[in-house]
Amino acid sequence: MHQEVGLIATVAVSFVFAAVLGYGADRLRLPPLVGYLMAGILIGPLTPGFVADTALAGQLAEMGVILLMFGVGLHFSASDLLAVRGIAVPGAIGRICLATLLGIGLCKLWGWSLGAGIVFGLSLSVASTVVLLKALEERNLVNAASGRVAVGWLIVEDLAMVLALVLLPALAELLGGHAVDATNHGLGELPLTLTIGLTLLKVAAFAAMAIFLGPRIVPWLLTMIARTGSRELFTLTVLAIALGIAFGSAAIFGVSFALGAFFAGVIMSESQLSHRAAADSLPLQNAFSVLFFVSVGMLFDPSILVREPLAVIGALALVIVGKAIITFAIVMLLRYPISMGLTLAGGLAQIGEFSFILAGLGVSLGLLPHEGQDLILAAAILSITLNPVVIFASDGLKKYMHSTWPLLFESYGRKKQKTLSKELEKIRALGEERERQYQLKMQQLIETFPLFSQVGEDAQEELLLLFKAKAAPPGERVIRRGDRGDSMYFISSGAVEVRLASGAIRLEPGAFFGEMALLSGGRRTADVIAVDFCQFEVLERRDFNMFMSHHPNLRAIVSEMAQKRTEMNVLRQQWEKSMDLS
Repeated sequence: MHQEVGLIATVAVSFVFAAVLGYGADRLRLPPLVGYLMAGILIGPLTPGFVADTALAGQLAEMGVILLMFGVGLHFSASDLLAVRGIAVPGAIGRICLATLLGIGLCKLWGWSLGAGIVFGLSLSVASTVVLLKALEERNLVNAASGRVAVGWLIVEDLAMVLALVLLPALAELLGGHAVDATNHGLGELPLTLTIGLTLLKVAAFAAMAIFLGPRIVPWLLTMIARTGSRELFTLTVLAIALGIAFGSAAIFGVSFALGAFFAGVIMSESQLSHRAAADSLPLQNAFSVLFFVSVGMLFDPSILVREPLAVIGALALVIVGKAIITFAIVMLLRYPISMGLTLAGGLAQIGEFSFILAGLGVSLGLLPHEGQDLILAAAILSITLNPVVIFASDGLKKYMHSTWPLLFESYGRKKQKTLSKELEKIRALGEERERQYQLKMQQLIETFPLFSQVGEDAQEELLLLFKAKAAPPGERVIRRGDRGDSMYFISSGAVEVRLASGAIRLEPGAFFGEMALLSGGRRTADVIAVDFCQFEVLERRDFNMFMSHHPNLRAIVSEMAQKRTEMNVLRQQWEKSMDLS
């Protein structure tokens, strides 16, 4: 095959295999993620048949990581995390520490170094956000207390893993590996403590800029782009922000692409357009996420299942049994309900995205042998495949304990459950109120101006961005006859009089004026005076022309209404002249 089409071949074959095997996995009631990993195994260099370009796949996978972490940041809710902090923070950190210790113990049995054990244990200690969310959605638990706790738990784990990604390169030499790109970040041969300090300082500087400057710049930029009415330009801007911040953070501050992309998502979540940004970026995010999992599968050596079956079983037992027991024990020690402990134990008994990233980093730093990466990949594929069975078992155990010890099952952790439920209910109510206010604003727009029911919700949202509010007290001249037409006015409240040579026409809420000069390019033909206190939504000439060019049907309606109004004015003038003559 020609080298020039290597990228096309890699992407095309990856998508085809991932689509077929993902569909097959779904038909078997398995997460499609299993199919994506199997697709990577089939087209990888360690299995016969077509072999994709692993170097290109690796770069595409990096794009997948960036967009995946961007999506995590975009849906990150600080209020949700604060509500479940009492269980999510100690639970996630405690489980990471205990699972990492178990991983170090396994590696000691195999004769591996401490550095290998730390990377191996950290990789097995975190769960997959994708797999967990799918399991919660299938059981309608996303908005339940246990579901919110599980998501908060994973957010804490993700943040801890981002910190691990930052610190591992700095600690690599101490743990028996080698440094990577130290000189590129200006660290040179500095002492370890100073290297770690500078690394954390750079991360803190980046986080400070992201937290204080980002929310002021990014929402403003998104609003300006949304006002152009170009859907493709808005999508392009969203991706440019995500990839630009990720790349800039790595190039300037030396932090990982993952951390930069996560903060890009967090910054963008502060914008009122975050839901639109999420919807527009989701297709590309999903596509590159698939390529990420395919590229991970390409790295997996299936022969590890035959060469080291006991090691695979040990890693899998740590993920499913060890982590489930640790999770349940932590929830019980924190005195939360038994049902929540079992739900978390089952849902979090798998590994995913960060496990692959950590394993790859460990190999590149010389800390983890390739065999360790194969064991992590094997444990991931098997644990994800078996996760529905584990969840089914946890549900069965939940029913058994409820029927056997009903009093204990219902009373244990009830106090903390009530407190947590109240906090989550307040957050849910605030979210619903914000959504209700937004929907009410959209509804009021349509009720006041039925004209805009002719366009879709995205266009109505665009109008809310384009409108500029203006007020006028009684007697103020809003438009002067003979002036150049620069705006179109929509009356939200109050009333105005359009004073023509033949008399005055009263316009009330829901009406609009000033469109004739914009449509014709001529001068204003009448004075418009506010009768009482008025509130207007003003569409300036540039915004009017831009919006109407994107919605020709609306322009036709406005032109027709303007034509009818002109004809009525002419008829009225003719009638008044005839009355004067008579």
